[in-house]
Amino acid sequence: MERLHPLPPNRSTSFPSTLHPASLRVESELNKLRAWEIKSCSSTKTITSGMVQTGLVGLSEVYRCAEELVYSSLTQHGKMLENALEHSLKLLDTCGIVRDTQHKIREQVLCLQSSFRRPSTQSRLEDKISTYFKLRKKLNKEASKCIRSLKQSEKNFLVVVSLKDQNLTMVVKILREVNVMTSRVLRVVLMYLSSTGTGNRNKRGGCSLIQKLRPTATVEKIVNEVGSVDGALLCVLHATKEMTMVDRKIEHLVVSLDSIEVGLDAVFRRLIGYRVSILNILTR
Repeated sequence: MERLHPLPPNRSTSFPSTLHPASLRVESELNKLRAWEIKSCSSTKTITSGMVQTGLVGLSEVYRCAEELVYSSLTQHGKMLENALEHSLKLLDTCGIVRDTQHKIREQVLCLQSSFRRPSTQSRLEDKISTYFKLRKKLNKEASKCIRSLKQSEKNFLVVVSLKDQNLTMVVKILREVNVMTSRVLRVVLMYLSSTGTGNRNKRGGCSLIQKLRPTATVEKIVNEVGSVDGALLCVLHATKEMTMVDRKIEHLVVSLDSIEVGLDAVFRRLIGYRVSILNILTR
């Protein structure tokens, strides 16, 4: 699985003595997210739902403070706000794509869960599992495309320029970091959702169709909730795992996806509020 490389620390470690409290609050929340990112990147384990949820909660707090910042007198700079508005739309659209991906996976996982909890033939189960892996493969391709787009966007977010007003220069830098960290958190969510399991082939080499349908990605020995279900489903096809064990793994994944949905919805609402705040200022 692709790994993030942590952002370098904010290059401005000494703030102007008159820096607005709203700027300080945003910077404080950004520092928490940077610490989360470093911890996530340095982890020897796969990205887990807990890591994703922590990042989403932190990002929601960043935007809560950012709304205060754009209403402050420091941000009454038309060009800067227009740039912020443009980039926020891109991030809002991407957040919508991530939410849609999560919803589709959750819907298919619930369908699987229903199949495992009622009497069903082996062939029927195989059909359901095949459908699940086909969807995963399709969504993984879309996630990879979205991740590449986010990485490219990071280079363009609010290019920092030196302004005569030191406070305004700092605000521009902070808003740029908000955009970049939003991109990074969304990338982590997509990386989690596109995780895969080990899914070792049995000695007979059975279920070649399912093997072909598995999402193509680097296999990791330690998997998260998404990858764990992948591996368990393949074991069902090879008749090497009890249904109750698979059902527990699916239930765990459903709980994880539900928690991530709550976090994504919160970030989505904050992004909308952030855009509304900027629009209100520009249309005064």
